[in-house]
Amino acid sequence: MPDETKQTAHKGQFVRVVPRHGTKLRLTIDGAAVEAVEGDSLLAVLLLNGRVVRHLEFGGEPRAGFCLMGACQDCWVSLGNSERVRACTTLAADGMVLWTNPRKDNVDA
Repeated sequence: MPDETKQTAHKGQFVRVVPRHGTKLRLTIDGAAVEAVEGDSLLAVLLLNGRVVRHLEFGGEPRAGFCLMGACQDCWVSLGNSERVRACTTLAADGMVLWTNPRKDNVDA
């Protein structure tokens, strides 16, 4: 029987199987501070931290992304400067501000 405590304790859709070593990065996602490791894609950061970029159209369950290689239009997010990027092919950077559901009032001044 699987250890259900470990499975439910993690809040994200992704679980890092092998620890990554590298520079720690601090980002803000939808106003919340999160950490990442240099080399992480934005999609990995989102999914490791319990965030999603889309929900299923019928039922509302969270989606983890579709192609995970920049070929589809499933994982667009907005940076603090209103630039739209694909989360699966954009690397996280220290100080980055990211919005999964952009609104005009989310843009950094």
